[in-house]
Amino acid sequence: MRFSRLALVLALSASAGLAHAVQPAEVALLELDGPLHEQPNPLEWLFGSGDHVTLSAATSAIHTAARSPAHKGILIRLKDAELSPTQTEELGTAIKAARKAGKKVHVFAEAYTTPYFLLASYADEALAQPGAPVMLSGMHMEEMFLADTLSWIGVKADFVQVGDYKGASEMMSNSKPSPAWDQNINQLLDSMYANVRAPMKAGRKLDDAKLDTAMKEAWLADAAKAVDLGLIDAEVDWASIVAHLDKVYGTEVELDSSLLGSDADAKLEMSNPFAMLSKLSQTPDTTPKKPSIAVLHLNGTIIDGDSASGGLMGGGESVGSRSFRRTIEELIDQPLIEGVVVRINSPGGSASASEVMYQGLKKLSASKPVWISVGSMAASGGYYCLVGGQKVYVNPSSIVGSIGVVGGRLAMDGLYSNLKVNVVSRSRGPNADMFRSTGAWSPAEVATVRAKMTETYNQFTSRVVAGRPGIDLAKTAEGRLFTGDKAITLNMADRIGGLHEAVTDLAADLKLSDFDVMHYPGPKSLPEVLEDAFGSFAAAPGVASPLQSLAAAGQQIFGPAWPQVRQAITGVLQLRREPVLLMTPSVLIVK
Repeated sequence: MRFSRLALVLALSASAGLAHAVQPAEVALLELDGPLHEQPNPLEWLFGSGDHVTLSAATSAIHTAARSPAHKGILIRLKDAELSPTQTEELGTAIKAARKAGKKVHVFAEAYTTPYFLLASYADEALAQPGAPVMLSGMHMEEMFLADTLSWIGVKADFVQVGDYKGASEMMSNSKPSPAWDQNINQLLDSMYANVRAPMKAGRKLDDAKLDTAMKEAWLADAAKAVDLGLIDAEVDWASIVAHLDKVYGTEVELDSSLLGSDADAKLEMSNPFAMLSKLSQTPDTTPKKPSIAVLHLNGTIIDGDSASGGLMGGGESVGSRSFRRTIEELIDQPLIEGVVVRINSPGGSASASEVMYQGLKKLSASKPVWISVGSMAASGGYYCLVGGQKVYVNPSSIVGSIGVVGGRLAMDGLYSNLKVNVVSRSRGPNADMFRSTGAWSPAEVATVRAKMTETYNQFTSRVVAGRPGIDLAKTAEGRLFTGDKAITLNMADRIGGLHEAVTDLAADLKLSDFDVMHYPGPKSLPEVLEDAFGSFAAAPGVASPLQSLAAAGQQIFGPAWPQVRQAITGVLQLRREPVLLMTPSVLIVK
């Protein structure tokens, strides 16, 4: 009997000890601050990822937490995060996968705007700081038409386009949209707006009437009002977030921030100057060590020659046909690269460069599978390259199409006259003065330009027909633009999905269970990065280059619209050396 009592006492003591030894429930904390980049930092191999968070890293962190037995849930904190509609959709897809795996997902923000509401609609719980401002204003699009402005300063835009719906020349040539462009852009905006509303209705369990009411009342409101309207679940002070999660999970919670944004992978030993100098002089190793899927990035305006990370006015990217083809040859020569996903975020650009890059993708696809993942846009020259792939993934709000051609010039007669500049032109050859700076085109010259552009258009459409068998050009060509969900129904793309889905599906198709994902163009050495950053405009410390000053002025004048304006200016100036462009209208400012 004593033994039994002793055993019972020991058992109870052991149980009490075990209760005290229970580990807190782990919740993965992902803090998104600033932009989500498409490509890794080129110096990540040297300094670590730091604050340079990529969309791929963010979605991978969500999937990692979803697979982890240690993590009971995921908390996404939005700290001034800059999210595009397609990035929100890709994060939302990862959140849905995590919830399907049995994890709770919470979204917290100190302020809510439309992208934040959209992301939170995918989660189990939307939380806001007490008193947080909220603004659910829908979508507002602005287009800039500069014909009257150009006329005022004495410049006339001479442009020709093939494709009634193309629209790329309208900014310079028109004072208002043409009927065809008005129809094109209105249906695009309708699709984009529907793609914002659908997840919010499903996630927040609102019908159209309730969402309309919520949008009217939350145009400018606070978190308490958003709770009343059913847009978010609760106000929670960030300092009390753990206590709130303790109640949600019914146990003590511990936040784990190690999955994203850690500098633990930094490899540069700053305390040892000799080791540091040695490391700084090294060239990064980009050789695959095991079977890999390559992600080949096609970001920015398409140009002839070499890619540029800074763009014309600072901050804009361009992808050069020479650099792109060089990377393709590198991928062909790597036997451990089993397949390639081309990630496209481009409005197009040079017609000749688009053809060169298309040819490169066809050559690459002859040696290994090439699939396409569209981010925000694969339009015009971007779509030209897209049809070089074998399978195409789009997000619902990805913009694709703009199968058309635009070309032209700016006649500067009035400007020269206003400035009292007398220009004397001399030419030799039948068409030497075709792209002169003065004098409007004659009807014969317009016909000559249109004939060349029609050749380019016919080549473009032939590539599309070859790459997308069965596509109906009568419904998809002539410059029409579509969101990704509509593109699927028109056979312009194959399935809805982001970069993560494209990579994992390609790996499954190749029967790869253990593989690396490598991004190309790969990391750069420090001298290469410095050359890209400064180029020929290197200045003394604290002294901005002329283009940097112009970029700063543009950002002050146009604000958030500056990237689109800069991109349009880059495209127009590209006409100085490239008379025919596959460029989609870029001054579409969605707020």
